[in-house]
Amino acid sequence: MRHPAPSLVPDFSQPAELAARRFPIAPECGIPGLVDAPTEGSLRVDLAACYRLVALFGWDDLIFTHVSVRIPGDAHHFLINPYGMLFDEITASSLVKVDESGQKVPPLSDHPVNPAGFVIHSAVHAARPDVACVLHVHTPAGVAVSAQRGGLLPISQQATIAMTSLGYHDYEGIALRDDEKPRLVSDLGRNNCLILRNHGLLTVGPSVADAFLSMYTLARACEVQLLAQSGGAELVRVDPRVLAGVRDSARTVTKGLGGALAWPALLRRLDRIDTTYRS
Repeated sequence: MRHPAPSLVPDFSQPAELAARRFPIAPECGIPGLVDAPTEGSLRVDLAACYRLVALFGWDDLIFTHVSVRIPGDAHHFLINPYGMLFDEITASSLVKVDESGQKVPPLSDHPVNPAGFVIHSAVHAARPDVACVLHVHTPAGVAVSAQRGGLLPISQQATIAMTSLGYHDYEGIALRDDEKPRLVSDLGRNNCLILRNHGLLTVGPSVADAFLSMYTLARACEVQLLAQSGGAELVRVDPRVLAGVRDSARTVTKGLGGALAWPALLRRLDRIDTTYRS
């Protein structure tokens, strides 16, 4: 395998080194906090980890769907998966750097990309400078809920969290056309979650960790909804007055850190299974 320069993909030879460098423990509170600005190297590791986690949690769809991350700087470059690789094969060094149109940029990777598959991601990245990561999946439960007229229902704690920042986008066919971008961006708005009708789920965040945690919550809410509906009993909806306070409650539960609270533990889980995502 061809490896990029060490400056692009640091060799974190010990799993603990990665967590300690990017998620140091604050002695006064005993919780991790982000202090270092992300580099291309650290983003490659995080994005590769995200792909592995998507596969681990069963959200992948063979080689299809994408997770992208914005590289800091003025060049408007992004990292995306090499087209044709299963998500549990992806490594930091195999990720491909592309421009806003999904075309490879120097130094050119040997791996192919799917520019057509970058339509959704490029639209979001262009319209939302606050978004670093865009995560899109076709989970069976997510597609099933996206096909329901009522969409996501407020019948679980997970659903109430996702619904604090949720939009819907009607299906217009396989996302290949640029003229769909304005409608998709409008439907996402300032939300972090988007249900793509008859298609799947999409989440965004200022970090890979945030986008992943939002997807975990949204995907789990869809799974719970299908299970609850399969019993045939009348469903109990959360009181709208409770829904109004969910956003602040969720912020309290994550100690204001969002996905960063759980991300080091998720990396440790991956490291116990296979550390090659970091290579």
